[in-house]
Amino acid sequence: MSAPRELRVSKDRRLLTVTYAGQEPFELSAELLRVLSPSAEVQGHSPEQRVTVPGKRNVAIAGMEPVGNYAVRIRFDDGHDSGIYTWTYLHTLGQEREERWAGYLAELEQKGLARG
Repeated sequence: MSAPRELRVSKDRRLLTVTYAGQEPFELSAELLRVLSPSAEVQGHSPEQRVTVPGKRNVAIAGMEPVGNYAVRIRFDDGHDSGIYTWTYLHTLGQEREERWAGYLAELEQKGLARG
């Protein structure tokens, strides 16, 4: 997957708009990006180790830095900065946003956790 044409953070730092060439832009909330971070801290080293991250309703994007030609590191205002979001992963999140968000909300409910 090639790099997006544009990554734009909203003024309130709570929304990332991703635009790939020839495709409609899509929006990913900072909360979704944070709770589905590709970092080992969230994903673990196996599916059994994956963590459901609660309390991130008000998280914001503090900054972004390119990682080579294949990804971006997103820093959040809660201090989390170890997720490397590849162009493929961002595209997948855009395509599967609703399903992944519904799955996250179901996990929170199942575990008795809250968005915060």
